[in-house]
Amino acid sequence: MTPAAKLIRFTYIALLILALLAPMIGLYPVFVMKLLCFAIFASAFNLLLGFTGLLSFGHAAFFGSAAYITGWLIKAQAWTPELGILAGMLGAGVIGLVVGLVAIRRQGIYFAMITMAIAQMVFFVCLQARFTGGEDGLQGVPRGALFGWLSLGSDTAMYYLVVAVFVATFLAISRIVHSPFGQVLKMIRENEPRAISLGYQVDRYKLLAFALSAALSGLAGSLKTLVMGFATLSDAHWSMSGEVILMTLLGGVGTFFGPVFGAGIAISLQDMLADKVGSWVNVIIGVIFVLCVLAFRKGVVGELQAFLERRRSAAKLRAH
Repeated sequence: MTPAAKLIRFTYIALLILALLAPMIGLYPVFVMKLLCFAIFASAFNLLLGFTGLLSFGHAAFFGSAAYITGWLIKAQAWTPELGILAGMLGAGVIGLVVGLVAIRRQGIYFAMITMAIAQMVFFVCLQARFTGGEDGLQGVPRGALFGWLSLGSDTAMYYLVVAVFVATFLAISRIVHSPFGQVLKMIRENEPRAISLGYQVDRYKLLAFALSAALSGLAGSLKTLVMGFATLSDAHWSMSGEVILMTLLGGVGTFFGPVFGAGIAISLQDMLADKVGSWVNVIIGVIFVLCVLAFRKGVVGELQAFLERRRSAAKLRAH
């Protein structure tokens, strides 16, 4: 194992231990849960952009639709939380499949605009449908009891569920990317004509990647509703799509930990600055984003990985 790989593994283990001990060392559980939900969202988006090369401007549609589906089923239909989350995830995946069937027929900015247009349709449904609560949103969603017996009423119980889901999602995305399917996605990202010439049905791979990304985004939205107890129009608004793009680019597109880091920075800044500067927090985050893009074109984590790779290459040259 290379020194860089050892460092990455050590970092992951240290962060997992920190996450498990967070409630005991004074970190606010609800804040960390919100951060982890958005980390799942950004990681799901990165599966599409970073490893497949498809830029979507409409991922808020999957995050928001799943948030509403889960919230309504748990509140109005008395579903247990795990079934509500699965339903939200499945609903987002189906919507993603439909959107993907339309969008993957185009490339580049046309693909992005189609996803944004359909996302605006989803936002309009969320605004007008009776069960969503309109502009007031869906309020007072109970957490319920996991599998009917483990109460999620306490923040601690809910926290460890979110941590478990985040770890499982992170490992699942890693497994997807390192699988033969993931290698084909990388090939499509790097050289789509070559993938076509080798006989791969590129559109099918793109569609499956899009649906997987949508379903995992829905998982993040469902968890967020369960944690916060509400779903609002901001979950499905186009600005949410912009936020997840910002998180991914800030941390590093095409890296595993980059979106998690980017989500952590964005959510932390929002939490720290919202009470002090109000709506100006978006301006401040925007300035920080511009500076980071100019200084770290590969994202913070991407630049760090590139630096470690350069050091490793230089060490090999000196050894020879």
